[in-house]
Amino acid sequence: MHTPTLTVITVVYNNVRDIERTITSVVRQTYPHIEYIIVDGNSTDGTVDVIKRYTKHLSKWVSEPDKGIYDAMNKGLALATGSYVLFMNSGDEMYAEDTVAQVFNSAPDADIYYGETEMYNEHWQSLGLRRHAIPAQFNWRSFRFGMNISHQAIYIRRSIVGRYDLRYRLSADIDWIIRAAKKANKIVNTRLIVAKYLVGGMSKKHHWESLKERFQIFTKHYGLFPNILNHLIIAVNWAIYYVRHGRTND
Repeated sequence: MHTPTLTVITVVYNNVRDIERTITSVVRQTYPHIEYIIVDGNSTDGTVDVIKRYTKHLSKWVSEPDKGIYDAMNKGLALATGSYVLFMNSGDEMYAEDTVAQVFNSAPDADIYYGETEMYNEHWQSLGLRRHAIPAQFNWRSFRFGMNISHQAIYIRRSIVGRYDLRYRLSADIDWIIRAAKKANKIVNTRLIVAKYLVGGMSKKHHWESLKERFQIFTKHYGLFPNILNHLIIAVNWAIYYVRHGRTND
């Protein structure tokens, strides 16, 4: 069996309602080689009290002010020692108790493992799978028509990841994944639903600003004119989906 250590990083700030659900989904994993790190942004709503109840299950945790979610994620990466890293942020969950075991059993020694994500609303009611289906075979060019793999559904070898670029306040995760994928030699589609994702994060609340950042990131990696053409295709696909389904959940 392929049994590397996985570092799971949870970033949280003032989310006492959801943090325990996320923590329990990680600590209940049947896979034994997990390093669990929580980075709290100096919460004042009781989140830290919840974290303290699970300290025996945590490898490391900190609670201090930060400069935003991606600064907090960089802090988590600096603390990580596992062979692979996964971000499971507050409000999200591992899909099942054996998810990590299934991921690493899907193939040996990949640089990136990825899977599907099920979406949930604030009442924790399922909205189904993401509108963007995951690619059959992912590479760094796969995001050119939109981010089709959730941040919570991608396990990346730590040796190929860099820091998050803090110039991007809302979409740095896209740039981070593309940069890692450019370095990857072996990428495995696990063909599993691996995460439950709570919709309505910062990129949803600041949707247009997020879209502008995404355009900048895609232009950097794919070029301006190909990116303009790709966005025309994205717009057509979005319109077709909206007509058919009446919703646009990512």
